[in-house]
Amino acid sequence: MKNSSQNTKDYISYSRYKMFSECGWRYRLVYKDKIPFYSSNEYTAFGTAIHSTCENVLFGNKNAKPEEYFVEQFTNERKEVEKPDDVLAEQMLSQGKTILPQVQGAVKSVFGDYEVVSVEEELLQPIRDDLDFKGYIDMVLKTPDGTYHILDWKTCSWGWNAQKKSSKLMTYQLTLYKKYFCDKHGIDPNMVETYFGLLKRTPKKNNVEIFRVTSGNKKTENALKSLNNFIYNTDKNVFFKNRLSCKYCSFYKTEHCR
Repeated sequence: MKNSSQNTKDYISYSRYKMFSECGWRYRLVYKDKIPFYSSNEYTAFGTAIHSTCENVLFGNKNAKPEEYFVEQFTNERKEVEKPDDVLAEQMLSQGKTILPQVQGAVKSVFGDYEVVSVEEELLQPIRDDLDFKGYIDMVLKTPDGTYHILDWKTCSWGWNAQKKSSKLMTYQLTLYKKYFCDKHGIDPNMVETYFGLLKRTPKKNNVEIFRVTSGNKKTENALKSLNNFIYNTDKNVFFKNRLSCKYCSFYKTEHCR
């Protein structure tokens, strides 16, 4: 896919890298063969709506009541859902209204005093002459000590276990965002910290959990090595099937993947 800002350049993103890491064959079907893969459902509609509310209302400049804005966004997103589930949607509306009043307090409890530097900040940084890294940072905060804090929101049911919180594939997103954010602004990486913010629909305790992900020099080196391996294989048209990823794949047992 071509970069809209520079039509002569391609781009890669974390989501593309993640898909290739999960299954190279699925990546080929979607990005090389251009076979439709993504379809909206209640969960994606919920995630998009609550992300939009956090970014535009809670931490942005839009003058609106968070709960009302969320309902409007969720209703609009559900228009694209192929197989609507009205019972689940009603539950999600209630869950979203429970989550939103807790978000700002959770951020305050972790960071104390802060200023919002940006929301939905675009990254478009060169990897080589014909290729950019493209991504969007949900939110960047700055605390009085001069530290920048990159935060990425994730919606989920009850939360993440320890294994997922430390998963390389998950945490490399923040590692790469930090790397290219620092490159973009000329900021010392030692002055940037990274966090995931979990927005939980059915938690055992709190609906909002914010936790730090370390992204030091060694981890950055490993993430870039993995990213470059992805680029090398896609350049060489090397796409391996990963049978461990078949269970939830829409291509499984179709004409495209048997």
